[in-house]
Amino acid sequence: MSMPWAGQGKKGFYGPKSVVLGKIIPNPKLKLLDQVREVMRIKHYSIRTERCYCDWIRRYIHFHKMRLREELSREPKAKMELFLSDLAVNGRVAAATQNQAFNSLLFLYREVLDQTIEGVSAVRADRPVRVPVVLTQDETRRVILAMSGTTQLVVKLLYGSGLRLMAA
Repeated sequence: MSMPWAGQGKKGFYGPKSVVLGKIIPNPKLKLLDQVREVMRIKHYSIRTERCYCDWIRRYIHFHKMRLREELSREPKAKMELFLSDLAVNGRVAAATQNQAFNSLLFLYREVLDQTIEGVSAVRADRPVRVPVVLTQDETRRVILAMSGTTQLVVKLLYGSGLRLMAA
């Protein structure tokens, strides 16, 4: 069964009937997570992103023990801040993980529930300080001289042209 398309036969217009002026209106008969999946598929999100976002939304709903859809609309900013802060403090998640959870909730509120959320200020997860490992010229020269054959040639080419190891 194919999805009904509005404006079939008209040149230059493509989109499902549920799209109104670029805004996707999910099927109101579906459950919340099914609506999220529907919007994500219409917007061509990857299946992994869909699963990840649905998982974060499910965890958010369970965290706040929400039973009714209307509970999502009551103080959404405060609920998001509490959930994200709990992830950082008690869950000890990485900053990237917290950002992923935040983006999934933003998607839920903006794209599915059609609500704007501004100025969410949750406790942020710490980003680890990454110190680059840099060898001196003399250390680099000794490492290259310790190699031989094809390995030494590849390393000389990578080092001399400034490429990264993944380019080999």
